[in-house]
Amino acid sequence: MFSPRFHSEQRRHLLRAATAFPAGLLLASCGGGGSGGGSSGPFPPAPPTSTGAKVTDRRIRVAPDVSLHVRDWQSDRLGGTTFVLLPGFGATAAHFNSLAPALAQRGRAIAISCRGFGQSDKPLPDATHPYDTDTLVHDVHEVLEALGIGRIVLAGHSIAGNQVTRFAGRYPERVRGLVYLDTNFDYTTATPDGSKEGESDNPALTEPSPTDADNASVAAAIAFNKRINQSWSAPMEADLLDKLQVNADGSVQNNTPAEVMAAMYKAARRFSPDYRPLRTPALALTTLPGDRQHMFPWLPARIDAGTEKDASDMLQIFQAARTKDAAQLLAALPPGSLQKTFQPANHTDFFIAHEAEVLGLIDAMAWR
Repeated sequence: MFSPRFHSEQRRHLLRAATAFPAGLLLASCGGGGSGGGSSGPFPPAPPTSTGAKVTDRRIRVAPDVSLHVRDWQSDRLGGTTFVLLPGFGATAAHFNSLAPALAQRGRAIAISCRGFGQSDKPLPDATHPYDTDTLVHDVHEVLEALGIGRIVLAGHSIAGNQVTRFAGRYPERVRGLVYLDTNFDYTTATPDGSKEGESDNPALTEPSPTDADNASVAAAIAFNKRINQSWSAPMEADLLDKLQVNADGSVQNNTPAEVMAAMYKAARRFSPDYRPLRTPALALTTLPGDRQHMFPWLPARIDAGTEKDASDMLQIFQAARTKDAAQLLAALPPGSLQKTFQPANHTDFFIAHEAEVLGLIDAMAWR
């Protein structure tokens, strides 16, 4: 049965992409910190809880036979900023169920489940139903057109950073600001065949796959995902539920066809972003694990010495590679861009766990 662990797929993809640098280019491990410019911006701070924003779930047609699930949070602040949030590989609009209503206090926040995932339509890939970055960007543009939305702050998590870059280059007049939520500078730097270059071959460091028992029910799938993630939250659970198909016997499986998953993954890995057309400052947020429990949360507290060393080695390689990648991304972004590293933090949920700080950094951006 196809695994429901899309969060784990994101984590594995980031690991492979980040560790694909030549060994001689890796830097020594270092901690978090910020760099780049940034000044007090036009958005007054807003509390991250009790937002009062109302959400409407919409289905918006972006192609003759493709409609997307869009979550639309609006507050009573008319004329404020509109934020558009794009989830990472395999994730859905529900992943932003905490961040989006907080952002909506600044005006409006829209989260989009891209074609192929969650409650959006899932046509099998062919010549008329591609899953390349340009198609996904066109879908975002069609959503904005349907809702009559003008300029936006566009944010993308993980591999959705590809869409952020491409959209900003193609539609510069629609972009007020950009937010990269722990994305890579260029995903084509990962090994093209998806092999585990840079990863340890210690089987203990391989993420567990769900058993039939783990897929026996919705409750079992939730319990499994809790075990393999260091933390769990309501948005993560809502995101998981959006991606599950419940069968007649109560068992579950992913509601995304394997062909769709493969097509989108391969297309995203072939896309090399061009940052030169970007004109608006960007906020680039990076995460670094603090210890092996952040990176390999399924490992028990006590492990053998060999596994401890292998995990420590991988942690240092990953931290060094991600630090280098974040510097490359910042160097490619327009003047006035800001980079901030969160450590310790998890790729999957840092904008949930560190929501107040993420909101503060967004508020500080000099977007006009």
